[in-house]
Amino acid sequence: MVVGEKIRRIRIFRGMTQKELGIAIGLGEKGADNRITQYENGYRVPKPELLYKIAHVLRVNPQNLHLSCDDVDNLVFDLLWFEEQYPDYIRLFLLERKPNNRTNDSDNCAQYEDGKNWPIYPPVGLYFNHPILAQFLREWMIRHQQLEYGEITREEYTEWKLNWPYTCDSRGVFDGGYIDWKKK
Repeated sequence: MVVGEKIRRIRIFRGMTQKELGIAIGLGEKGADNRITQYENGYRVPKPELLYKIAHVLRVNPQNLHLSCDDVDNLVFDLLWFEEQYPDYIRLFLLERKPNNRTNDSDNCAQYEDGKNWPIYPPVGLYFNHPILAQFLREWMIRHQQLEYGEITREEYTEWKLNWPYTCDSRGVFDGGYIDWKKK
């Protein structure tokens, strides 16, 4: 997703108009909405210092706006280059289908249960042999399950994502403090 699309989605999530965002970051009242429209449509890209202001006003971790993966192909190449740079960080493994009636769970392999909307072909699992990435993936899985089971709202889930790592469960691990993402 490119920067402009992220700005638009977060602005809407925060309930702001383009004009309100533009004025809040210091653009003149007359052309504030037009400038934000240009950013959101990709006609212009905000300079880094303006992007930081936008992140501050939208209450989002600024890194969320800087990083951009706008399609699956880019993600694939990012993973390939990440593995090139850090060859010991990525581990891949094949998941094995576990029939519903299976009783022996002692097999030494990762398994998934039939009937859980899994593909008919065996999926590949991926994990990162890095403490921060591993912690993030575990916590992301937990948040995703909480959303699926109705334990948190879509808004809370989005808030958690927008400000990670400042919303992570290990509150003392990252500098910059903790942001409470759950609604009271």
